[in-house]
Amino acid sequence: MSQQLSAGRMWVRSRGSPHAATEFRTLSIQIRDTEERRLQRQQSLQSELTSDLRNTRYHLDPIPEVLAQLGTSQDVGLTKEAAAQALGRHGRNEVGRTSRMIPQRVFRWFCTGFNRFLWLAMVVFWLCWKPIGDPPQSGNLAMAVVVILVIGLQALFAVWQEWTTQRAMHAISSMMQAECTVLRDGVLQQIAATELVPGDIVQLRADDRVAADMRLIEVSMDVMLDRSELSGTPHATIGSSIYTSTNYLETRNMAMMGASVTQGQCTGVVVATGGDTVLGRISSLLSNRPAEQTILQLEVRRLVNGLTTVSLVVGTVFVVLWAAWLRTAYPGFMSVSDALANGVGVLVTFVPGSLPISLTLALTTVAKRLQRHRVLIKNLTTVEMLGAVNVICCEKTGTLTQRRVRVTNVGFADDEMSLERLLVEQSAAVLDALPLSALRLHETAALCNDAAFDEMTMHMPASRREVLGDATDSALLRMAEQMCPLAPARQQYTMLLKIPFSLRRRWMLVVCKRRDSEPFVLVKGAPERLLPHCSTIQASDGAIWPIDERMRSRMADMQLRWANRGCRVLLLCRRDFIAENGKPNPLAGIADNPAALYEVASRSIDRLCVVGMVGMVDPPREEIPSVVGIFRSAGVRVFMVTGDYAPTAAYMARQCGIITSAVVDGVEELQTSARLSSAEKEDSAEQTLACRRSLVISGAEMAGLSPKLWDAIAQYEEIVFARITPEQKLQVVEEMRARGSIVAVTGDDANDLPAMRAAHVGVAMGNGSAVSREAAEMVLLDNNFSSMVAALEAGRLVFVNLKKVIVYLLPMTNMSEIMPSFLNVVLGLPIPLSTFLMLVINTITDVWASIVLLREEPETDILHHPPRNPKKEPLVDVRFFVHAYLFIGLIQTVTGHVMFFLCIYLRSGISPGHVFLAFNKWTDGYMGKSKQQLADIVSVAGSAHFMALVVMQWANMFAARTRSRSLFRQNPLWGPKRNPLLLVSIPISVMVALFFNQIRWFNVVFLTGNIPVEFFFLPIPFACALLALEELRKLLLRRFPHSLIARMAW
Repeated sequence: MSQQLSAGRMWVRSRGSPHAATEFRTLSIQIRDTEERRLQRQQSLQSELTSDLRNTRYHLDPIPEVLAQLGTSQDVGLTKEAAAQALGRHGRNEVGRTSRMIPQRVFRWFCTGFNRFLWLAMVVFWLCWKPIGDPPQSGNLAMAVVVILVIGLQALFAVWQEWTTQRAMHAISSMMQAECTVLRDGVLQQIAATELVPGDIVQLRADDRVAADMRLIEVSMDVMLDRSELSGTPHATIGSSIYTSTNYLETRNMAMMGASVTQGQCTGVVVATGGDTVLGRISSLLSNRPAEQTILQLEVRRLVNGLTTVSLVVGTVFVVLWAAWLRTAYPGFMSVSDALANGVGVLVTFVPGSLPISLTLALTTVAKRLQRHRVLIKNLTTVEMLGAVNVICCEKTGTLTQRRVRVTNVGFADDEMSLERLLVEQSAAVLDALPLSALRLHETAALCNDAAFDEMTMHMPASRREVLGDATDSALLRMAEQMCPLAPARQQYTMLLKIPFSLRRRWMLVVCKRRDSEPFVLVKGAPERLLPHCSTIQASDGAIWPIDERMRSRMADMQLRWANRGCRVLLLCRRDFIAENGKPNPLAGIADNPAALYEVASRSIDRLCVVGMVGMVDPPREEIPSVVGIFRSAGVRVFMVTGDYAPTAAYMARQCGIITSAVVDGVEELQTSARLSSAEKEDSAEQTLACRRSLVISGAEMAGLSPKLWDAIAQYEEIVFARITPEQKLQVVEEMRARGSIVAVTGDDANDLPAMRAAHVGVAMGNGSAVSREAAEMVLLDNNFSSMVAALEAGRLVFVNLKKVIVYLLPMTNMSEIMPSFLNVVLGLPIPLSTFLMLVINTITDVWASIVLLREEPETDILHHPPRNPKKEPLVDVRFFVHAYLFIGLIQTVTGHVMFFLCIYLRSGISPGHVFLAFNKWTDGYMGKSKQQLADIVSVAGSAHFMALVVMQWANMFAARTRSRSLFRQNPLWGPKRNPLLLVSIPISVMVALFFNQIRWFNVVFLTGNIPVEFFFLPIPFACALLALEELRKLLLRRFPHSLIARMAW
């Protein structure tokens, strides 16, 4: 079995690092350019790299010289001792995006994002203490220290998050550790790709990942390399053992780390590993570039920036009001330091600083949740994109089916029979005892085949053995084994040449010879590709019949009948070269000349003899119809993209539930619907919708489709793309993306890589090839397509839960905390809530509830709504702000101030009328109170205000759990939607309130006060009222989904 090679953490994805392909092309062009044309703006590192690559000669020197330079041998490879010494010199073969230098990382942790404004606030608070403060107030100094602590906490979280992310990525790399087939001490062996060193001789086969930079020294005639990870070019190129360009990056005899072998096989000698590879050097060029942000991160960033801008404006307005009005109208009411501290306090408290933290935690939480469903998420970007996916392009084999392909029918010129009948009538214990027709069938099925039985299961019956190889080859192998044991039979044959199966050609060819007989050609492939090149066909008794139009019609009819029953149909053919007119067998005498064999064999697809037509079935997974139904109800269209014959694909799509309509359109109906004018579409909307329900289109029919026809295709709900090549699968993804779809693509081998990379989300099966797992953003480790449901739900859950966190945070950090400053400046109240207590709410009491809300289970209807369109459905909109500010925020603000005025009245007898417009009268002697008494009254009342907001946030926390579902149906204590950790936030917030308000030191420094016992309970009825109003709103939303209230709901 070919060992699957991957690069794990040792290469940089072009999607994750989109500049890699650009850098590759830039370096390639610079190598061709002269020194005079070198761009002056390139950095010194890039210039040095360009110079190094220009001077590299591994691709130009003869192979013996390259091997001598590296101290290795093509026949023996490196010795164990030489490999160990090389590993010590060059280090492990690992490449990752280079971390920033320590000073840069520290700067990023402490001085980016919202921390920039916190540093500004710290400076202002410090200046308000000295020299502006007259006299200096220790409270301002304490606030400066508190802000520094908040910055430190934010930075500490960033460090923790970076560490946990790196640890998670390391775990992923370990799970997908690569192995290579290497020649050492003359023995082929499997080693970890990280242990590769310069001089190693490495064998590569189809689907293998190139794990280091290699000079190719042996290649098969059909070897193809996909270099799109580096070059950005989506097409594979032919490999060669001789240089085709003096440019190190363009020549075809070099295989760079990050490339993959799409077909054929080759052998290379490692010339560079780790950071010395081209990919490693490009990684160093990219190391200082900022990582790209996801759509959701950009939305949160825009929200935070918007709120910051508003807070700056509001704070500036407050300072201007003081300077232009209060300072002269009410002298002594507010000092310079008080005005500046008040203004900067708005900045500190207005923006929910924990919001970016909540986003990262949300993505991380969901990624961990998916691990329980055996879904591996490689980066956090994937999590949020899953919630917006509205098209899934599925490969049939292995994704929708069980990958248990078995032969069911065999057809000859005069008969068609089941496999059971074939085994009864045409099987034998030894090869020579087989009937002639069965011998030819057996030879083609067994020899024109890349599969092999697992040696560990050879004691089992053929139908139960594990097979290493393609599912179709596995079915043919089992049939051949059941007809006649393969082990002794294969010993009688010599394989001279093999041209592997290709989706572009749709056939496989081998040249063999048996004992001393002449070489012959065996071919298998798609009937529509091979039948036009066939001139004869064998009957069930071994007789050879000519193929006329009647026979072609019979074979086409057989293929169609089998395909309509869901069979994958293959044609097995052979060609025996018989000397005609004195001409010798063209294969004779060239058995030791691979180039000549390849040239003759590639021209041999003509005058073939059909030895049999084989029908195979691969039953769909049991869960697939229900899974497809769930996706449909979630507004996600599932398209089948397969290389199978169109009738076969259509039958399987119906079995899987992908096609449900009784009428299925083809390309003719597609063209008709596309010609409908806009007026006709408006007049016959229902007819158009019915017409565009289901579509089956083949790859051949896709050729030359106009943009208008692709517009029509994009309107269909159910589509099957049949007989699709990798290039056409890529085209499907690109056309759907161009029309606004968010596309996920499943794949399991190298042929799927272009489409997987072009999609928003690439999904690989755990048992797929290494290159497909490497290219994918998400891997279904249990090979179960139903896991996609959990992934889709989790992706949507990220968005929903983040909205819950924001709707929980915004009312407090904006309306409830900005209003006290407003009333203080405009209406002359003593400030009802200090900046310190606002900051406590912002950074301590609300954080736990935010984290717990991220763990909420989805509402029952999360998969009964269409996916969000990021362009039309942003994270927050006008409705969101109306709900947060004018509903929840207003209720909380009123409650807080009611408690403030009530506390003042109960403790001093001063009515609210005497508190409003007090301005500079609130001083010694006002209402018979001393200045210290008034200060103590305000401190205690402010703490009561603080406690009221904390209690109201309890209600807001429970209300934010659902958008429309009743709290009583989303019980936090028991049931499937429970979240008992929510209740933990209540005693935590109480303890925080007691800590900052009951300790004497905080009372003195931050002007807090001991909260009267009754004010722990008085806000509770208001909190219950808030919950009741929320329940009423949700009831109206459920009862009247098209009402104004519903349209204004977040």
